[in-house]
Amino acid sequence: MFIDLQTIPKETIPFCGFKKKSFIPQEQQLRKQLECATALGNNYRTKVQIVFCDDEGLKMVYTTVWAALDKHIVLKGGIRIPIPRIVEIIF
Repeated sequence: MFIDLQTIPKETIPFCGFKKKSFIPQEQQLRKQLECATALGNNYRTKVQIVFCDDEGLKMVYTTVWAALDKHIVLKGGIRIPIPRIVEIIF
């Protein structure tokens, strides 16, 4: 588990900064997680835990993934997280 992990509501994600150097995920493994999270969100309305890194540090949000595009994921309400900032998706 992550030591300095702050859990936040998804509504605060638009206020997170993503200007500094990106976290580099293991792309192949993350893509599989994103596909699964998107299928769960669209087909079953199932929420997942998304661990990501903004300019201040690690954050976690418990929400539904609606789409996984090339550069970001889309959550309910059109909220976006850049894919290079995603550390892990926990089911």
